[in-house]
Amino acid sequence: MIERTLTSRLVALAQKFPVVTLTGPRQSGKTTLVRATFPSLPYVLLEEPDIRQIALTDPRGFLANFPDGGILDEVQHTPDLFSYLQRIVDEKRTIQFILTGSSNFLLLERISQSLAGRTAILHLLPLSLEELPPGDASYERVISRGRYPGIFDREIAPTDFYPAYLQTYVERDVRLTKNIGDLDSFIRFVRLCAGRIGQLLNYASLANDAEISPNTAKAWLSILESSYITYRLQPYHRNFNKRLIKSPRLYFHDTGVACSLLGIRDENQISQHDLKGALFENLIINEFVKRNFHRGDNQQPYFWQDSQGRKIDCLLVAGEAMTPVDIKAGKTLSISYFDNLTYWRALAGAPQTPAYTVYGGDQSMQTSAGALVSWRELGSIPG
Repeated sequence: MIERTLTSRLVALAQKFPVVTLTGPRQSGKTTLVRATFPSLPYVLLEEPDIRQIALTDPRGFLANFPDGGILDEVQHTPDLFSYLQRIVDEKRTIQFILTGSSNFLLLERISQSLAGRTAILHLLPLSLEELPPGDASYERVISRGRYPGIFDREIAPTDFYPAYLQTYVERDVRLTKNIGDLDSFIRFVRLCAGRIGQLLNYASLANDAEISPNTAKAWLSILESSYITYRLQPYHRNFNKRLIKSPRLYFHDTGVACSLLGIRDENQISQHDLKGALFENLIINEFVKRNFHRGDNQQPYFWQDSQGRKIDCLLVAGEAMTPVDIKAGKTLSISYFDNLTYWRALAGAPQTPAYTVYGGDQSMQTSAGALVSWRELGSIPG
C-alpha cells in the first residue's frame, strides 16, 4: 500500500468525532486507506445491490450489525442512513463509524443536515507527487499517466485504465443523477471541458459548442465537480483597485482523465500538443489542491488576472498572507518568467513578498526576481 498523507489527519479526527466522512473520486484509494487505518472495524460495501436493499428497507436492523461501529463504503447510495446514525452516535459516545463516498452531489448536504457536529469531513484525491515521487520520469509522462493508485499498485496501463474509468463513471454515477437524458451529449460536453483546461470559463460559449443551454452547462459542471472530475479555480480580487477578471478557470482533478478525453495516449503526444502548457499548469495546481486536502484543509488556491491579461496562475492564501506562484512549462530558465510576479508585487504593495515560478526544468535556484522552482520540488513553496 502506498502511504497516504491524509492518514495522520484521518486518525486524529477519528479520536475526536464519532463519525468521519471521507469523500473523493472513484478509485482514489479511499477504501484501501480506511480499511488499512481501521483494521478492527467491520466493513460493508453499500454499492452491492443486496446489501444496499437491506440498508434501505431495514436501516435499524442493518445498523444493529455494527454495535461498536464500522466502515460504511459508498454511503451516497443510502443517504437515509444518516438520520439513524445520528441517534446511534448520540446514544453511544464510544462508537466509531467511518463513511466513504465517491460523489459529493447532495451527499454533504444530507450529512450536514443529519450529522452536523458529529462528523468530520475529509477529501482524498489521487496520488500527489509527495506521496509517490516521479523518479526520473518527465513531467509529460506524469501528466499522461495521471495519479490514480491503480495505475501504480496494479500496473494498469493508462490507455486501459481511463477509458474504463470514464465508462464506469458515466454508467454508475451519471445515470443515477437526475436530468441527464442524453449520455452521448454529456460525454461530448466533458470532452469540450477537457479542451478548455486553464481557460476562463465562458458558460455561453461552452453551452453553444455542446449544443445545450447555458443552464444545462452549469448543471452538468456541478455534476462533474460533485464527482471530483473537474473543479473551478476562483479568482482573487479583494484588496485590489484595478479592474480584475472575476470568471473562474476550469481544471481537472487528474490530468490522466483529461488526457484520455483529449485522445492523448502517451507523453510524446503532450510534447507537441497545443494544450501542453495548460496541462502542465493543471498538474501543478492540482498539487497545491492535494496538499491542502490531504492535510485536512479545505482551503483552495486562487488565481489572479486583470483586464489587460496580466495574471498569476496560482495564489496561495493563508489569512492575510498571499504567496504568488506562476507556472511555466518551459524547461529552460527565462527571466521573463518573473514579469507578472514583479508587476503583481508592486500592485499589491508587497515588493518583498516571496514569489515563485514553477517550471518544467529540474534545477531550482534563487534569482533576484524570485525563486525558480523545479516541478519536482514543490515542497519548497510554503503555504
